[in-house]
Amino acid sequence: MTSSPVSTATTLLLARHGQTVWHAENRYAGVSDIALTDTGRAQAEALGRWAGAHPVDAVWTSPLARAVRTAEPACRTLGLRPRVDPDLRECDFGVVEGRPLTAFAAEDPEGAAAFLADPVAHPFPGAEDPAAAAQRGAAALRSIAAAHPGGRVLVVAHNTLLRLVLCTLLSIPARDYRRVFPRLRNAAVTELRLTDGSVGLISLNVPCEEGGR
Repeated sequence: MTSSPVSTATTLLLARHGQTVWHAENRYAGVSDIALTDTGRAQAEALGRWAGAHPVDAVWTSPLARAVRTAEPACRTLGLRPRVDPDLRECDFGVVEGRPLTAFAAEDPEGAAAFLADPVAHPFPGAEDPAAAAQRGAAALRSIAAAHPGGRVLVVAHNTLLRLVLCTLLSIPARDYRRVFPRLRNAAVTELRLTDGSVGLISLNVPCEEGGR
């Protein structure tokens, strides 16, 4: 009897970057390069300690500084060099870059209402097409998984991009990303298992330390 080939599963450990200086006002950072706060740096260190206590074979990150800085403690702990993929960058939020949603709603209530009803069909003016962002992010994760068959890979990226990608990979309508995944906690870990093109969600938003947010 001929045995069937054994499928090789790759684990992706997705982490949003640490808290930035724009968090307090809920401003959209998008492609803006915003620094981490002291809390964000502490979250990055916690992620590094977590990575040191769990098997991690490689670290990939968005090119934006807040993501690279969040990945640094894990790379230091593991003795790894971060690999940067530009397709892991956050979405460009157009006219809302650097502003809270409330400010946009005050000047364009109809536009804000349309965004809240379907953020993919009605993105902010001048913003990147969310459907295109979802596809580039999903393709990046599949490429990373293919590069590390059977491995465990830490991927540091961004709140909106990762939520869109999770919807794409898990066959959830992208328009529902804000409802199904209200937010990803800073420097918390979401685990995906990829096997032969199929994707399974193992855990979501697990803090690296007790009391993580």
